[in-house]
Amino acid sequence: MSSSATRKRAAALGDTMLALGHDARAALASLAAADGDKRSEALKAAARQIRARSDDILAANAADIAAARERGTAGAMIDRLLLDPERVEAMAAGVETVSELADPVGRVLAEWDRPNGLTIQRVAVPLGVIGIIYESRPNVTADAAALCIKSGNAAILRGGSESVLSSRAIHACMQDGLVEAGIDPNAVQLVPTTDREAVGFLLSSMAGLVDVVVPRGGKSLVRRVQEEARVPVIGHLDGICHVYVHADANPDMARDIVLNAKLRRTGICGAAETVLIDAALAAQVIADIVAALADAGCEVRGDERIAAMASPVTAATEDDWSTEYLDAIVSMRVVDGVAAAVDHIRRYGSGHTESIVTDDAVAAREFLESVDSAIVMHNASTQFADGGEFGMGAEIGIATGRVHARGPVGAEQLTSYKYVVRGSGQTRP
Repeated sequence: MSSSATRKRAAALGDTMLALGHDARAALASLAAADGDKRSEALKAAARQIRARSDDILAANAADIAAARERGTAGAMIDRLLLDPERVEAMAAGVETVSELADPVGRVLAEWDRPNGLTIQRVAVPLGVIGIIYESRPNVTADAAALCIKSGNAAILRGGSESVLSSRAIHACMQDGLVEAGIDPNAVQLVPTTDREAVGFLLSSMAGLVDVVVPRGGKSLVRRVQEEARVPVIGHLDGICHVYVHADANPDMARDIVLNAKLRRTGICGAAETVLIDAALAAQVIADIVAALADAGCEVRGDERIAAMASPVTAATEDDWSTEYLDAIVSMRVVDGVAAAVDHIRRYGSGHTESIVTDDAVAAREFLESVDSAIVMHNASTQFADGGEFGMGAEIGIATGRVHARGPVGAEQLTSYKYVVRGSGQTRP
């Protein structure tokens, strides 16, 4: 392509993206004019559209799957991309659940009176225009749009090229729901091109139009967003989640939780990647847990003590402790007590989700208080690290940072606040 053609292509792309941004900001007025009931009405209408167009969505997804297989896409990625009737229904139900949540906008977060007679309130408000960049999972189109509509934010969605047809079909349902409720459909827009430069333009050249960016995808995508964005970012880089089987764990519960945490869906960020076994219980549970994982098709990469107690086990390397497999592979290590488990998590974890399995309430409390991850659990699978499972209806992602939002990012987490001050003629001396 000639330099002239390249410049024209870049200019056209820039014009397209800027138009999206301007339309999104204009749509904020329509969202602001719509109360919580009206926004919920839009979501209920969108859920009806998803159900009514299930066959169209599945046909679009089948085309995306076929193209992905032709490209030799890995099985774990295919699973993230795949929709079936149950997943489409779950998507519609998730949108409905979001519609039924309490309105996060306008909440009075705090209120107090000053000695001079002023009354001050801290009130929840939308963030504004949110750019959401995601890969593979087409259901994110519905989840992200629903959460933004519920929280009064306009959304610019940029799905992955591998799910483009599925995302377009779902996006049409969300926009029709807005139209039915009398809200500007530009409140939810989908970037119309799969050109990777669209992401770069959104991150670097739309700071005046986009208020925050949320990446949801693989490590390379999230790292790129965090490095290139000129606006605030809500997201996480890795999902290196741990299950710690404590000395006082019920062996059957421990086995079942480990199997579910690792294998229910291996390609999600809440899948366990490392299992830590307490030395005091190791002889009783390791062989059973390793055998159960192996029978289910999972490769176990263990330290020397694991390998000495069970088979089949591949020797773990130093890199394994900090690897997010997103596949049927798990690393396993023996640790000497709660403190050692916490130290391992602090060294190798990504701040996502960690679980302890134990009947000892004191040990559980020590673990839950000492581990500084976004989500900590007791006697539960890490696969519950999900906004839907938390009662949020859906999530845009799991935030592992410490600024603004942490854990599942739902509608409430997509608000900021402003101060409303009421007086009776006060002037400052």
